[in-house]
This record gives sequence, C-alpha cells and structure tokens, in this order.
Amino acid sequence: MNSDELILKNEPKRNFIHEIIDRDKEAGASAVVTRFPPEPNGYLHIGHAKSICLNFGLAKEYSGRCHLRFDDTNPSKENTKYIESIKEDIKWLGFDWSEHLYFASNYFDKLYEWAKALIRAGKAYVCDLPPEEVSKTRGTLTEPGTESPYRNRSIDENLDLFERMKSGEFPDGSKTLRAKIDMKSSFMVLRDPVMYRILRVTHHRTGDKWCIYPTYDWTHGQSDWNEGITHSICTLEFENNRALYDWFLRTLESLGVETGSKRLPKQIEFARLNLTHTVMSKRWLLELVERGVVDGWDDPRMPTLAGLRRRGFTPESIRDFCERIGVAKTNSIVELALLEHCARQDLNRRAERRMAVLKPLKITLTNYPEDKIDKFEVKNNPDDESAGTRNLIFSREIFIEEDDFRENPPKHFFRLMPGGEVRLKDAYIIKCNEAVKDSSGKIVELLCTVDPDSRGGQSASGKKVKSTLHWVSAKYSESAEARLYNPLFLTPNPYDFPKGQDLLFNLNSDSMEILKDCRIEKELASAKPGESYQFMRLGYFCVDSRNCVPGHLVFNQTVTLKDDLARVEKKK
Repeated sequence: MNSDELILKNEPKRNFIHEIIDRDKEAGASAVVTRFPPEPNGYLHIGHAKSICLNFGLAKEYSGRCHLRFDDTNPSKENTKYIESIKEDIKWLGFDWSEHLYFASNYFDKLYEWAKALIRAGKAYVCDLPPEEVSKTRGTLTEPGTESPYRNRSIDENLDLFERMKSGEFPDGSKTLRAKIDMKSSFMVLRDPVMYRILRVTHHRTGDKWCIYPTYDWTHGQSDWNEGITHSICTLEFENNRALYDWFLRTLESLGVETGSKRLPKQIEFARLNLTHTVMSKRWLLELVERGVVDGWDDPRMPTLAGLRRRGFTPESIRDFCERIGVAKTNSIVELALLEHCARQDLNRRAERRMAVLKPLKITLTNYPEDKIDKFEVKNNPDDESAGTRNLIFSREIFIEEDDFRENPPKHFFRLMPGGEVRLKDAYIIKCNEAVKDSSGKIVELLCTVDPDSRGGQSASGKKVKSTLHWVSAKYSESAEARLYNPLFLTPNPYDFPKGQDLLFNLNSDSMEILKDCRIEKELASAKPGESYQFMRLGYFCVDSRNCVPGHLVFNQTVTLKDDLARVEKKK
C-alpha cells in the first residue's frame, strides 16, 4: 500500500466505476441499479463490507437502487441462519434494500426454461462425463480442450435427457448440462462450462422440488438481467468469468427470450479488500471456527462483521474505512492500522469516558479519613458537551494500575515510585511513602498520602508533577472482566507459511488476554451490551454481547488509544 492510500478525506472518492457509469448515462442510460449477491453459506466479513458500501453507495449517489439477492444455488452448504445474519449485518452497516430482496431460487423455473432454449438452439447438451473427466478434458492455458463424446447428441435427445434429469431418473453426479461454446477458446470458462448438475439436497426455499441445481455462472448474469441490474459490480477474481457472463446474456438475447429488462447488465470488476494479519477466505475462517481456534463466527478476533460489531467497531467507522481505501483495479494489502484508526476516530467523538483499572494495585491514603468521601464532577466526553457530566467518588482506599508503580524505576519513568508524586486525574496529588509486600515479596499495597491543597488535581502551591494516573475507588467500584486483543496472525501475510505447514503456522497464541479481576467505576455497572466507552489511558472498550452475566460485566477491547497510522505512513 502506498502513502496515497492513507490520505484521510471526508468527501466521497471518485473512481473508475464512476467514470463508467457517467459514460453510460451520457450515452442515454436512465437508471443505475446495482446488487449485492452474497451466498448464504457463511457470515459476512470486512471484505464484504467494501462491496456493500460500494454497491449501495453507488445506487444512492446516482439516485438508483441496490438489490439484495442471495445466490442460493448450492443447498448443500446453505442455511437460513446465514441469510438472517447477512440481512442483520447489512442493516447494521446502515443500508436498506427496501422491497428489493431476491433469491436466485426465485428464477429456478425461468432458468430451466432458458436452458431448454439453449438446447433447442444447439447451444447446450447433456454430458455423461464424471466431474473429474470434465476437468481433464478442459485442457490448460496453453493446450486446447477435448470435446466430450456426448457433445453432438441430437437436440431431441438432449431435451429428453435434461427433462429426465429434472425428474430424478439419474444418480447424483452422473450427468450435467453443459453449454456448447468452444473447447479451443483462449478463455477457459468458455470451454463448455457446466450449467446444471444433479444434486439431491433439500433446498431451504424450494424444498425437494428440484434435484438439479444451476451453477453460479449460469445463474448470476441471468438473475441480473431479469432484475434489471445495470451494473454488476464484482471483485477481480470474476474478471475471467466476464466472457461467459456476456456469452450467456448475448446468446439468450439473440434467441429472443423474455426477461424483466431489455437492457443487458454490464459486469465491472474491482480489487477485493486484503487486510494485513487477517484472512478473508470463507474456507479458512470456517477452519478457524471448526478447529476451536476462535469461539465462533462472532469471536471479536474474527474479521466478520458480527465479530467486529461484538468487539465495538461502529458501522460509521467501517463505512469510513471503506471510503478511505477507495476502489481500484489492482489488488493491494491495506494495513490493519488504518481500520483501527477509523474506529478510534469515530469512537473518540461518541464514546463517553470512564475510569477502569485492569490490573489493580491497592493504595491506602493514610492521611485521608476513613469515613470521608469526595465527589468530583467530570465531563463524560470533553469533545461533546451534550454528553453531560458525572460524579467520581474518591475514598481512602483506591486502585491504580499495577504497571503505574515501580519500586526500582528505570530512567525516564515518571509514574509512581517510592518517594514520588503523581496526580490522580480530576482528584488529588498523592505521594508514595511505602510499598507493602506479601510473604513472597510481591507488592500488594502502597501506603500514600494526599496533598489536601491539590483538590481537583492542581496544587495550591503550584507544585508540578510529571504524570497523571487514572484510578477508581476501592469501595465505590465494581468488579469486571476485560479481554484484550492482538492480531490473530503474527505475520502481515498469514498465507506465507513454509511448505508442509498450514495457516495455523502463523497463528498468534497471544491474540487474546483475559483479565478477570478488573475494577470499574460504579456507574459502569449499569452499562448495556454493545455500549462503548473510552477507559481513560487504556483504550476503547465495548460491553460484550455474549459473556456478561448479572452483576459481572465483560468488556472487549476495541482499539488502544495509540494511533499507529503515522507509523504505517512512515514505514511505507
């Protein structure tokens, strides 16, 4: 990724797809209709978000519409739970297909009739070769394919066999319907591709009506055409398939078949999203789930939209990320730091601030009365006055972070140390007088004193201290659990592993740290699942939607406060 890809802009970016659509409109095209066509065989991930934002975004920019169409042509891998999760994810991102919800299975009857039209025109035939033989006869990039011995069956025989395939007379996999194009074509996809295969699997919408199912290549373009899609926007791996996409459409058009639109759709390819330290392959994401590497598809370490949502990423931050990375014709890898930066920018504006101590170290303020408390009015969000204020309760016993004290501090350590002073944010300046240890020598408590003239954190004498620490009252705080996250993979490219190994070779065994004895402000005890907060000095955290129980909250770390975007720009 070059530095230009990291330029932060608020206005929508123009790209080559805009230029194509503009030319089409200048040539007389009156509408812009796009579609997002997911397969209901898995959960959506951040790569899908780029396509969703692009397709729905273009429709909005050109006052058109975007369809949601499920490509449900492979019932052996499909499930209604995926359909519902996909719909939920798209709506969560902020997009709505209105009444334009479709399924490829809506067109099974039409596709069957159109396939028969191709047979009658001598453009398709029933082939008895098993799948492995079909692959062998396709040839290579440098060698032409070999014609099937069943390629020259008569039209009547093909129509009869195809009807009998539909009626269930033949075993699964014993026959296919193939388009009759050109076994010598330089485009491998045009070497008599399979249009139908026999598959006895109950479909989630059509039940057992069909025992033959159309392939993606046969279904997709015709579904676009039937729905009046004007621009069929897909990722670069489908670029070679465009020749077949166009062949089916133009051949059917020449045969005079009736569809929902007179205008043929135009396929346009763009570069898919690749993110460092992340895998996007459904196969490998499923592998991570099935091997128990992660706790389901919505594990906060997963790049799925469900996982990102559970971790605390906002839909606004993901839309911002997709806008910033832009749309190109060349594949590239985007730094994970940019996605985190977008989350940080958005949460900084909207997340209320709270005090939380993840690794508590107790402090007893020996000169502060046991029965006394102080209340400090603090802003919930300094960048948002409308967020209001709250009261922080200060008492004799408090907690600070274990890492904020050093008995033998290194050079340039400005936090708490024996004889040292620090400011407790919005409260007092304190001085450490003694470190109390247990029998093993571990420091378990600090004995400190309060500067009574420093209420609010500012000394009346003008005393200067170099560090400000966050804290919580021991008595007026609650127990909680926090989960800290690092990338799931150690290397920027997880697919780069030695021969004989697999993806798990690069797995980060420290991708999650669970801290069970955290302390949070008492007011945080009423936080609801999905709510996000900035823990002062620590980062942004979201209340987990799955593991919380009454009286015990679990917080997922979304991102740290440190922004690595500058580091990425410098490195590149």
